[in-house]
Amino acid sequence: MKLTILGCYAATPRALTNPTSQVLEIKNRLFLIDCGEGTQVQLRKNKIKFSKINQIFISHLHGDHFFGLIGLISTFSLLNRNNDLYIYGPKGIKEIIKLQLRLSNSWPNFGLHFHELENKESEVIYEDDKVLVKTIPLKHRVYTNGFLFQEKIEERKLNIAAVQEYEIERCYYQNIKNGKDIYLEDGTLIPNEELTFDPEKPKSYAFCSDTSYNETMLPVIENADVLYHEATFLQSEENLASKTMHSTAIEAATIAQKAQVKQLILGHYSTRYDSIDLFKKEAETVFPNVLLADDGLTFDL
Repeated sequence: MKLTILGCYAATPRALTNPTSQVLEIKNRLFLIDCGEGTQVQLRKNKIKFSKINQIFISHLHGDHFFGLIGLISTFSLLNRNNDLYIYGPKGIKEIIKLQLRLSNSWPNFGLHFHELENKESEVIYEDDKVLVKTIPLKHRVYTNGFLFQEKIEERKLNIAAVQEYEIERCYYQNIKNGKDIYLEDGTLIPNEELTFDPEKPKSYAFCSDTSYNETMLPVIENADVLYHEATFLQSEENLASKTMHSTAIEAATIAQKAQVKQLILGHYSTRYDSIDLFKKEAETVFPNVLLADDGLTFDL
């Protein structure tokens, strides 16, 4: 599981900073999470293939999280994309994008599918044989969701030495990997645990931006391997965070601590601060395992 930060700053793009967008690579799937201005430029800079992006998840309809979407869709068309594109976002995202495509007479030549969200409870919005994605309801000035990406448990791994020792035929291998016990020709029961190894523990990644301090998310993100949580302000601007319905670094760390996640990544910084290192120092007073997102950084999760 690999996370590439395309942009992680709040509000407006600047010469050296970009608004929110990131790519999560999980089980050979490439998911784009939010799509602020400049996303496609950042995709090129980070050598991420456009054609591998088939699902885009938009947290909310504030411009610094989706203004890059129409440009990316248009570029997909210019590149003669054939694969269908699936967009998951708040109700209204379909109307906004279709209006721009219609008035510019540039409807794409590939299938464009919208899954509009309005449920205020966590729900599964994407699932295949390897990955499950569910919403994380957040508290912001407009309807907003984070997203929890979870690997599914893989089949058990075959202990080749053991199955060969018992002279088990290959036609039974899949049943063994599926967790079934085996009877030998003489009626002897061989427990599955003797024939297999446990699969790797599935990983999970929780993306939470933008939100005020929100303990209602705790049951959804509990024990996540990695939590990306917005930290727009330092504690000295706590009143401003509350007014704008954003979080401070300490509040993000408190959520990480209470949810018992393994790793916290901070992002969505206000550009009022001279150094983002201040966010890490402040968060570490509450939660020890803190990393700082920054444009162009890649994390192997």
